[in-house]
Amino acid sequence: MSADLDLTQPPGEPHVPETEFGKWFLRTQTWTVHVLERALTDLQRLMPAERRSFAVVVDVGCGYGRSLPKLHQRFAPQRLIGMDIDPEMLQESAKEVAAHGVKAEFICCSSSSIALPDNSVDMLFCHQTFHHLIDQDAAIQEFFRVLKPGGVLLFAESTKRYIHSWIIRLLFRHPMDVQKTAPEYLAMVRAAGFAVPDSAVSYPFLWWSREDLGVLETVLRIKPPAVREETLINLVAIKPAA
Repeated sequence: MSADLDLTQPPGEPHVPETEFGKWFLRTQTWTVHVLERALTDLQRLMPAERRSFAVVVDVGCGYGRSLPKLHQRFAPQRLIGMDIDPEMLQESAKEVAAHGVKAEFICCSSSSIALPDNSVDMLFCHQTFHHLIDQDAAIQEFFRVLKPGGVLLFAESTKRYIHSWIIRLLFRHPMDVQKTAPEYLAMVRAAGFAVPDSAVSYPFLWWSREDLGVLETVLRIKPPAVREETLINLVAIKPAA
């Protein structure tokens, strides 16, 4: 199937380009299975039971497109839209969906200025994208704007504790001064107007989100502390009906 691809990049949009290691990692099975698949499974568990399909699904920061066939399979959208500020990634995403026989559209734009109309999206998927954004406040307001009343935001994010760790500083590149803790991300989403019940929030502590990559627990059998600063937050937010 075909992909509609618009690579018109917004002029002058500030963003932090990914490192070469980061670009490589986004194409690995580790990313696809242990990061993306596990996040989607957890987010589906947190979703309202009655919502199983969504007419218009947008992946904000779709990267190399590994999520798009998974979103197509899970939520059967009539329109599937991948969005990213990097034209190279959108071109690769188009190849990814074509290889899976999935029809998708692509938009090159910033998350702080989304090229979609008000109230036009049923589900917005934001997976490991928000910590890349420079203007996070503008982005969350844009998410709220484009979602329809009753629309769903699937939000999976690494926290300040993880992004500021030595291993991430070494291998990746991010705007460090805007990173947030898990409580700060939750407060930000709620302050934007979204409804997020406590039952729709989880805090995974996966091996790849630890500075030791889980060695202390898996090799040395040292359990992580029960009380800790969380490295990940997953949540399902709803835009209230008008």
